[in-house]
Amino acid sequence: MLSFSERLRSEIEYAGLNQKEFAARADIKKRALDGYLGVQKSMPPADIAVKIASVLGLSVEYLVTGKASKGSVDISKYLEFREILDDLAVLPDEILTPIKTMIRSAADLEREKKKAAV
Repeated sequence: MLSFSERLRSEIEYAGLNQKEFAARADIKKRALDGYLGVQKSMPPADIAVKIASVLGLSVEYLVTGKASKGSVDISKYLEFREILDDLAVLPDEILTPIKTMIRSAADLEREKKKAAV
């Protein structure tokens, strides 16, 4: 399981920001961000954690624990697919529709296999 520091670094990279840009958007000092990402791997105070999470569009709980808060979608199981999801989001319907159909068909077949195995 990733640490807060590793998760934060990964999310900043995924957002396509360098650390200086991210610190500016989060309205925190670059030096403070370095502390959260660096060897010390310190945890930010709650108000800073909220700013960080807000810029990344994530919950503080996810950044700290790697798990979604109760009542929200647990995105951790989808992280490996987010680049694919970003790619799918830009495709026009005439390309996306058959891809969705293919994925659903393949998933249905796998679900049936699992049912039959039980």
